[in-house]
Amino acid sequence: MTHSSVFGIYPADAQDAEAVSRLMYEAIGDIAHTLAGTTDLPETLGTLAELFRSPGCRLSRENALVCKDEHGRLAGFALSYAGADAEALDAPLLRRLRERGLPTAGLLPEARPGEYYLDSLAVDGAYRGSGLGTRLIEAFERRAAELGERQTMLLVDRANVKARALYERLGYREDGSIELSGHLYDRMIKPVVSEGQ
Repeated sequence: MTHSSVFGIYPADAQDAEAVSRLMYEAIGDIAHTLAGTTDLPETLGTLAELFRSPGCRLSRENALVCKDEHGRLAGFALSYAGADAEALDAPLLRRLRERGLPTAGLLPEARPGEYYLDSLAVDGAYRGSGLGTRLIEAFERRAAELGERQTMLLVDRANVKARALYERLGYREDGSIELSGHLYDRMIKPVVSEGQ
């Protein structure tokens, strides 16, 4: 894959659902099964795509940015939302799990009010190493500034040393930890710099 491709970052569309659901699974792993209430990978991917098309939930395309190459191929995505909205965005997921008689204890709010949260981010393997992850984080941070948020937050798996190094290089610092789906994650925060600062 050549890294000389031209990429654009856009609001996600319903037609991005299948491609994003595969990348989302790469990004969040076991958490996807918890959110979807499934254990079978094809069923989990189908549920993620369905939730991505649905308005008003944490995994909705309304909360996503996608990065595409000049041929319209999805190269990466970032999903983000305000911590103050987390409870409302989780309500459809909780309702869906309850309707199916599935446990809801694993579905915890990951962000706090006052934080703009990077829920998940992934770059397709063919495009890794081309700086797209950094560009998506910068787009997430711009969105936080446009919305008037004062702080961004993301989680990094304790085992993911490479991702942590990137976040630290971009100015994030550790702010506690949280356990999700049996994995320990460090919370990392960064003040939002608005235009003109």
